[in-house]
Amino acid sequence: MGSPVTTYSTVAELDGSEAAASRYGRLTDAFQKRFGAKPEVFARAPGRVNLIGEHIDYMGYGVLPMAINQDTVVAIRRGGDQVVVTSIHPQDFADCTYGADPAQEVDTNNHQWANYFMCAYKGVFEFLESKGVQQKPVGLQVMVHGTVPQGAGVSSSAALVCSSALALLAAYNAQATPAEVAEFACTCERYVGTQSGGMDQAISMMAASGVAKLINFHPVRAEDVFLPQEATFVIANSLAESQKAVTADKCYNLRVVECRLAAVLLTLALGHPREKALKMRYLKEVEALLPPAASAQDSFHACLDAACSHLHGGTYDQQEIEKLLGQSLADFFHNSPANIRVVTAAGGQFKLQDRAVHVWGEAARVPAFRDACNDGAASAPDKLRRLAQLMDDSHASCRDLYECSCRELEEVRGAAVAAGALGSRLTGAGWGGCTVSLVEQGQEQAFIAAVKEAYYRPLQDSGRLEADPAWDDIIFASKPASGGAILRLDL
Repeated sequence: MGSPVTTYSTVAELDGSEAAASRYGRLTDAFQKRFGAKPEVFARAPGRVNLIGEHIDYMGYGVLPMAINQDTVVAIRRGGDQVVVTSIHPQDFADCTYGADPAQEVDTNNHQWANYFMCAYKGVFEFLESKGVQQKPVGLQVMVHGTVPQGAGVSSSAALVCSSALALLAAYNAQATPAEVAEFACTCERYVGTQSGGMDQAISMMAASGVAKLINFHPVRAEDVFLPQEATFVIANSLAESQKAVTADKCYNLRVVECRLAAVLLTLALGHPREKALKMRYLKEVEALLPPAASAQDSFHACLDAACSHLHGGTYDQQEIEKLLGQSLADFFHNSPANIRVVTAAGGQFKLQDRAVHVWGEAARVPAFRDACNDGAASAPDKLRRLAQLMDDSHASCRDLYECSCRELEEVRGAAVAAGALGSRLTGAGWGGCTVSLVEQGQEQAFIAAVKEAYYRPLQDSGRLEADPAWDDIIFASKPASGGAILRLDL
């Protein structure tokens, strides 16, 4: 079952810095000024950087992220008869007010930042109901403070959903394990319209200081991965905002649809009954249909061979897919309005072979990354070389096969390579956001300075980036940080 989410009684137990204590003090003061009383409880959840394993969680495969220090904190108290969600920065995030009915729909046509809180609100009630707990809806007063860069591919949305879920559970005096919160937070975040695979919520909840995590799914579980001491990872924001929920139909959700269609068509091509094929949801399910292999890597190679043998390259049009399925895509996706929107937005054009080849190639890189970290016989330079090559190969696959890079990501990655990165790749959903670069321990400050000069200085000179930005939100080195927690503080 596992232990419940950690609860702290002082900020120092979580973070002993003066900055952390000051932050919670400022949030308390702002909350009291806005609502006339102090919050009853706080919850926090971190963002993450995915080191390897991009766009494969929603196809059933494991990923290898780590939490970062930047997090989202939610302060909450019970009061009133409505759910009032505010930010410590109201000039940037307007107050949002909702009814207390957990059955209300999340308005995906009117995307507001507080929609993510309402996803958590619905998810907590669904979770409690599944446990036989009948929680009466009450009015809530909420204030949020986040330091996770938005639209940067480091999971600001999951940090908000997870911290909101924890705050709600604490307000209701309910308990859950980190894995339970990760599971229902993944499910409920889909209310904003993105078909998340679960990585972001899992690492936000299950992270531990000092270690990365290899996260597998169905059910969600995490394995510690100890990164080489000689390695530092530097995250650089391209400043091209990756609005996953806003662009989902033409980007993120389209890839989910293409991968599912690839799974179905491969199952048919392998000779399985149509009834079985139409139920396939994940490419990992296709792997189980192939003859047993001697090793995991051999199994991935067999999957790649199947994709190249049974799916043609280039584009499938809608008519061709529907002929193979034996039904229209509208009928195939009749239970998913979100997927029908994707089909419409795609204009009937889908790439299946490239997407499947990326998924299985990337899935193979995840255990290879872990094994390189765990190889006690390898020298430090050899470990770093292997990790760097895996990161570079991952980026090439994301760029060329999954087509989720963009001009800004390529430019910032080019600056990173020129500045001495051993390996560098886009991280997160792509189409903007961040890169993550492997840098030798002790070289990170010189590396950051070089990337600032090569990539960010021209943006400043052109007026696209202010002269003195908050650099810690733009480019920063990180070691693995801790996961979600509840704080019951006497401030």
